[in-house]
Amino acid sequence: GTIVEGSSAVDESMLTGESIPVEKRPGDSVIGATINKTGAFTFRATKVGKDTALAQIVQLVEQAQGSKAPIQRLADQISSYFVPAILGIALLTFVGWWIWGPDPRFTFALQAFIAVLIIACPCALGLATPTAIMVGTGKGAESGILIRGGEALEGAHKVQAIVLDKTGTITRGKPVVTDIITREQLAPGADAGTGFTYSRDELLRLAATAELGSEHPLGEAIVEHAREQGLNLPAAEQFEAVPGRGISAVIDGTALLLGNEALLRDWAVDPGALRDQATMLAQAGKTPIFIALNGQAAGVIAVADTVKAESAEAIASLHALGLDVWMLTGDNTEVANAIAKQVGIAPERVLAEVLPGEKAAKVAALQEQGKVVAMVGDGINDAPALATADLGIAIGTGADVAVEASDITLVGGDLRGVVKGIALSRRTMATIRQNLFWAFAYNVILIPVAMGVLYPFTGTLLNPILAAAAMAMSSVSVVTNSLRLRSWTTPQHPEEILHPPIGRRIAEWSYLLGIAVLALAVGVGAFWLSSRAMGATDGTHAPHAVSELTPEQAGLRVDLAAPTNAAAGQPLTLSYTVINSADGKTLTNLPIDHERPMHLIVVSSDLREFQHIHPQLTGNAYAVTTTLPAGTYTLYNEFLHGGNTVLSQRTLTVGAASAAPAGLTPDLSPQTANGVTVALKAPEQVHAGEAATFTFTLTANDQPVTDLTNYLGAAAHVAIVSADSSRFAHTHGEPGSHTHTAATAHESTGAEAGPFGPNVSFQTTFTQPGLYKIWGQFQRNGTIITVPFVVEVH
Repeated sequence: GTIVEGSSAVDESMLTGESIPVEKRPGDSVIGATINKTGAFTFRATKVGKDTALAQIVQLVEQAQGSKAPIQRLADQISSYFVPAILGIALLTFVGWWIWGPDPRFTFALQAFIAVLIIACPCALGLATPTAIMVGTGKGAESGILIRGGEALEGAHKVQAIVLDKTGTITRGKPVVTDIITREQLAPGADAGTGFTYSRDELLRLAATAELGSEHPLGEAIVEHAREQGLNLPAAEQFEAVPGRGISAVIDGTALLLGNEALLRDWAVDPGALRDQATMLAQAGKTPIFIALNGQAAGVIAVADTVKAESAEAIASLHALGLDVWMLTGDNTEVANAIAKQVGIAPERVLAEVLPGEKAAKVAALQEQGKVVAMVGDGINDAPALATADLGIAIGTGADVAVEASDITLVGGDLRGVVKGIALSRRTMATIRQNLFWAFAYNVILIPVAMGVLYPFTGTLLNPILAAAAMAMSSVSVVTNSLRLRSWTTPQHPEEILHPPIGRRIAEWSYLLGIAVLALAVGVGAFWLSSRAMGATDGTHAPHAVSELTPEQAGLRVDLAAPTNAAAGQPLTLSYTVINSADGKTLTNLPIDHERPMHLIVVSSDLREFQHIHPQLTGNAYAVTTTLPAGTYTLYNEFLHGGNTVLSQRTLTVGAASAAPAGLTPDLSPQTANGVTVALKAPEQVHAGEAATFTFTLTANDQPVTDLTNYLGAAAHVAIVSADSSRFAHTHGEPGSHTHTAATAHESTGAEAGPFGPNVSFQTTFTQPGLYKIWGQFQRNGTIITVPFVVEVH
């Protein structure tokens, strides 16, 4: 509105930022929500409600907050591509195993599909950002920096230009006495003998007495300063306020004038040399107040909003971080430049005499130059600019509206908190990047393993259970890396932010390399456990062999160490060393197949003697000790490698050699061993190249045997050898049928653990006609039952 009657001094700092009240007379405009300080007046309202300045400020804040785009986290960007890609990879993995994988294809395909989904679970990606931000915001609170959310913490490290409000941010926001200059100081000895000599304390005492009880901020500053000096302030004998000029009073019989130069002119007092001094003080950003005693100019008291002690240091640190530092104020240009010079801000980066709406526009103009802008302020007039800026930082000692419009609040009024906040943001973002790298890299490295890329070389797929354990390791590494932020301390110098000390960098890299080594160890360990424990249910090995190969076909060399003069009936040790032909390395990690890494079937040349034994790893070789009667033996050694069964066939002579051929005749009559009678039911005629199903039936004391248990992970082990020992097969029975091609393939199937019986079936295909001896092996009450049969193939 417009003043129609009366006068006063009005504090318009909420609008202009200027802490010194503005004198108002009839005809001047006044603004709602500013504060009347000294006098009384009547004014005509010209704008109300939504048209007032305060309402416009609120609208500006709402518009700025509503138009601010949220920061898109890097983790969200990665996940938006990563998750669909993983789903596609998992599906392709399933299809690949289903089309090209070995039998049972569906089992392999499903296992690989699940392992890929588990190992690539983006749990760590989801934890990478929030865990670091949680710890970072907590450390900020400990340091007096209240961070509104993750976006603010992320945004602080991107700041390129920072705009500082002057009043209450760089300065204290409260006028104080800065200078007291007497006439005697300007012209020493000029008043000697005149009796007109007043000390600085005397001038201050008289001025403070005159202002005692004043509501004007300048008067309050003078009174407060006098009290700080311990001066006695008597009551004034007379007092008169002169609107727009100052005051006149009588104190201890002394007539006093206190105000601006216009007041002295009204009383015909010549300020003399004090006029030039007052001009110099005004140029320095201070408000000069003349004092006249008994009709003569006696001195000048300067009042100003002083710079905070830490402001210059904080601004120097911001410069050192490579930021453009601007000062924004509603004060006049002369005062603004004086303050900027004190704190080290270049004159070309001082924006003075700016109204609230213009402050937001100035910030927006910097943003249009492509800069990421932070605004630091404390007043209501700063709220629109705080909301417009990419990052708003409020001084906690300021107005609530400013705090509400900001992203970060400094609990105290120390501007160095801005430097702390930027340093914390940069350290937190570095941690987030590390988290994202490890989470992403860990998954990417293990995804091919889960897909089965190592299966051709090891015959092993990653067990989904162990894939889950390995995946959890990435989450653990991300969380522990974030927790390291708890040890963050405020840098003592900007150089520590830009270039951390060598000790801190060594510690940083040591931790990251340690995480890498640990992650690799966990991955290798998980895969090794998979190779040891895969298909451990009922002791079976889950994958079936693709085909049966000779060692040469598998790229291996199998060396057998056996006594050259083995004696009949004496212990002899058979030691197998498996060597990779490509690099000469010894293999000591053969996959487990039916509870054992290696199966050795020992058959005499006359097919009378039979042993099924299992070499175990001893040093670099797989060894087993046994005893054999005199004769010539064929050793059929089986193990898994690269998803295939490798069959090594050797001849061994014990004692006197025997070349007697097997005198076989078809024999399917029931056989008895260990009190159990076993009958073998075969097709009426068995033809080469056609699948044939055989069924064992076990009885004891003419009663069906129903308490069989698994033997080495199968209902029965079946060994088949041709009459001339040239063809061999090792298959397994189960309570049902089972397909197998004799002498061409080996299949590892599991059966229920038991008890079961009396029937156990197996199915096989003989490749050539002739006579074959079949040994069936079963387990009952911990005892192994072995029975032979002879079948003719047409």
